[in-house]
Amino acid sequence: MTSLSRQGSAMLSSFLSLVSANEHDLAESQFSGTWKVQDTEGNAFEITLFPSGTAEADRAGEGMTGTWTEEDQSAVIEWDTGWTTKITKTGDAFVKTAYDRAAAIPTNTSVAEKVH
Repeated sequence: MTSLSRQGSAMLSSFLSLVSANEHDLAESQFSGTWKVQDTEGNAFEITLFPSGTAEADRAGEGMTGTWTEEDQSAVIEWDTGWTTKITKTGDAFVKTAYDRAAAIPTNTSVAEKVH
């Protein structure tokens, strides 16, 4: 095996261990699962955070998809629509905040309740 091949193999192994560790962390995360939240008009919908790091939501029949990561006490969801949603643990409760593409402050806030 050449030096270049060994370097490539080592890089691939390192990358795969990071991906595997991230999936394991998300599987163990308190945020993995389905969350009941509300949109800006007070209509209930569900957000599902999968251990793979993908996310789905059913807001108003709109099939939203995205990816999520855990940062501090929050699940941060980047939607394919350009919006960002955070589910944050505050004490014993969880709060959902949503930001449109240009918002510096939340466009919407609601209680987040884990249902699955």
